[in-house]
Amino acid sequence: MTKQILKAYKCRLYPTDGQQIFFAKSFGCTRFIWNRMLNDKIEYYKETKTELKNTPAQYKTEFEWLKEVDSLALANVQQNLRSTYNKFFKQGSGFPKFKKKGLKDSYTTNNQKGTVAVTNNTVKLPKIGHIKAKIHRSINGLIKSATISKSPSGKYYVSLLVETVVDDMPKTQSNIGIDLGVTDFIVLSDGSKVANPKFLSRLQDKLGREQKILAKRRLVAKTQQRKLSESRNYQKQRLKVAKVYEKITNTRKDFLHKLSFNIIKNHDVIAIEDLNVKGMVKNRKLAKAILDSSWSTFTTMLAYKAEWYGKELVKIDRWYPSSKTCSGCGHLLSKDELPLSLRSWVCPCCLRNNDRDINASINILNQGLTLVTLKTVGATGLA
Repeated sequence: MTKQILKAYKCRLYPTDGQQIFFAKSFGCTRFIWNRMLNDKIEYYKETKTELKNTPAQYKTEFEWLKEVDSLALANVQQNLRSTYNKFFKQGSGFPKFKKKGLKDSYTTNNQKGTVAVTNNTVKLPKIGHIKAKIHRSINGLIKSATISKSPSGKYYVSLLVETVVDDMPKTQSNIGIDLGVTDFIVLSDGSKVANPKFLSRLQDKLGREQKILAKRRLVAKTQQRKLSESRNYQKQRLKVAKVYEKITNTRKDFLHKLSFNIIKNHDVIAIEDLNVKGMVKNRKLAKAILDSSWSTFTTMLAYKAEWYGKELVKIDRWYPSSKTCSGCGHLLSKDELPLSLRSWVCPCCLRNNDRDINASINILNQGLTLVTLKTVGATGLA
């Protein structure tokens, strides 16, 4: 089956000095309008107990320099702020925060009659024209919007949101259960294991050295009463630290994308635990290892890729005792009988020798297939 989806393509930009100035203005204006509109909303609510319906256009008379940047970038700020406000009041999400300079500098513009376009080696954007870019793969479909960002290491990127079509992948008649772990990144119900690459741990020593140097240069600048923005040595070292973090992030994302695509390609039903990652990272002994594994990102990738390519991802309740249940006979051990340190156990009922993680992944698969069957029967019954 063919379906329409929204897919993001990220490309690196190589702007000229003049184009970098335009980007800096755009980042600054969108950050300013967000902070100003948010502040006015807060003050208005304190006085009237109602929400202020303000727009970027109201500020252009007082701040004429707002007219120098793309008006659609400012309009998207208004839309994002309204969305965040609604989530706070209706869904209980976090209250909108003020933005700081240099943290996640970005702005989003929309494609209107070809104002955003791609050639072999350039990306065209409103009010700035063509910018040299590195296009890794062909972009097929209608470009809806473009988000321009600057990384902490000083690199520029554009993320193009494209409306395109994809076909379902062929059915493989194979199903898999996945148990997420720390020692092994994932353990599959077919008995195979994928080692945890531990990207942060690999570069931890190098990152620590660079951060110590950065801390020393911060102290020197403070002693000499110089602003960090004016300290060249501090800024050089800050870029070195940012590049180490960037390498960790990029290698991790590459690993997760390839692994998730391979699983989706080779299996029809994928069953996985719905873990409470936020709660688990409160354990100080495991927090760094859990965050380095990026379970949430991996699960998110599986979810949208399964939807794209006609596969089914089933999330198992986090309280399901997958490790403590024997996959052979269904006997359930107590918590005291199976401490976390015990990695294998013999079932007292059927005498089956269970590897803790493989046993868990088999139970996750069986539970997932049960849920899929119930879902199918329910849908048939309603029909």
